[in-house]
Amino acid sequence: MVLPVARAQSAKPIRLIVPYPPGGPLDTVARVLAAAVKDSLGVVLVDNKPGAGGNLGADLAAKAAPDGHTLVMGAVATHAINPWLFAKLPYDPIRDFTPITRVAQVPNVLVLNAETAHKFGIASLADLVAFAKINPGRLNYGSGGNGSAGHLAGEMFKAQAGLFMVHIPYAGGNPAQLGLLAGQVDLSFDNLASASANIKSGRLRALAVTTAARASAMPDLPTIAEAGRSLGLAGFDVGTWFGLFGPAGLPAETLARLNKAFVAALDAPETKTRMTQLMAEPSPSTPDQFAAFVKTELAKYGPVVKASGAKVE
Repeated sequence: MVLPVARAQSAKPIRLIVPYPPGGPLDTVARVLAAAVKDSLGVVLVDNKPGAGGNLGADLAAKAAPDGHTLVMGAVATHAINPWLFAKLPYDPIRDFTPITRVAQVPNVLVLNAETAHKFGIASLADLVAFAKINPGRLNYGSGGNGSAGHLAGEMFKAQAGLFMVHIPYAGGNPAQLGLLAGQVDLSFDNLASASANIKSGRLRALAVTTAARASAMPDLPTIAEAGRSLGLAGFDVGTWFGLFGPAGLPAETLARLNKAFVAALDAPETKTRMTQLMAEPSPSTPDQFAAFVKTELAKYGPVVKASGAKVE
């Protein structure tokens, strides 16, 4: 019996490296996609290789043979933030990879401790900006650490709105959220999926999402760009995204086959349902579109990281 070409090419399992620990949205989506492409690509084994902020797993993929059997689920951190944050990066985010497709974007949301919002009379983004300008340094915001997505979103917000808030770094996203709920910090730029339950319960007050488009999970919540159009924030767009990369030099035929299979998987109803549960917005693309997007994101975060003063030696 002659195997179909696509399956014959993938008789050897595909190793999909996830450069973060199991259990997060990126890891969960990777496992959903691995199951969804089994018929078109064969077995895809998800391999968690956390470490160095995602750099360890990304570097393993960058140094793998460009034969389509080793891929990595890269993210905004590995390909747009870490190159500016780490003094020494073991890979080049552009030259050492072949972009395959963007997978998803997980919106972040600007949230306040509900008691803080009530005390200061902050019910909208305009209220927040007005209060912060009148009271420079009075408000603080928490994040999962120096150089984290929440930290950089806060720095970009401060720069574009022309205001000053104190940054309070925590050792991870969960401690930062607990600090916000306890009133240790006033606000944060949190992951929508992790913040949603506390928003719905009333413990957090959501003002806006950080991405260019509204989040389908909370369509009534405006974007910062919308709500802040007259406040200097019209171009604000910060989101947690992730996508598939292969090593540099991936053959054109292999690239086309992988892109077709994963884009089809992202368009499948069952995949969309699972991603909706994670509050992740599917965003499949062509390889060229994804490559251009990564370059834009890399350029965007350079001045933001520099302004933040964050550095990892």
